[in-house]
Amino acid sequence: MLVEVARLVKTQAGGAIVEHAHMELAEPTVEQAFEACLAKGAEHVAVLPYFLAPGRHSTVDIPRLAAEAAGKFPGITYTVTEPLGIDWRMIDLVLRRVDEALAPEASRR
Repeated sequence: MLVEVARLVKTQAGGAIVEHAHMELAEPTVEQAFEACLAKGAEHVAVLPYFLAPGRHSTVDIPRLAAEAAGKFPGITYTVTEPLGIDWRMIDLVLRRVDEALAPEASRR
């Protein structure tokens, strides 16, 4: 799913450089994705923890991994965003999923 989310973000971002990364256990790593962005011409890298809520990974681990990656490239700046969090657009999505589940078509399955 993460690959598809990154693809959709890239499609909607109007040509922005978008790479996905895994924090652990799979590739590409944060460092590999960071390097891929730079190889494509990025001068600033925004790292978005794809989590719903803040936690150790989004507040400690990912910022550390991003800092380590950025440290290998003097002059390159980076930002680690907040996780997705609470946002009215997420609430709209939750309500849409409930509406879909309650639709007459769903009850026939």
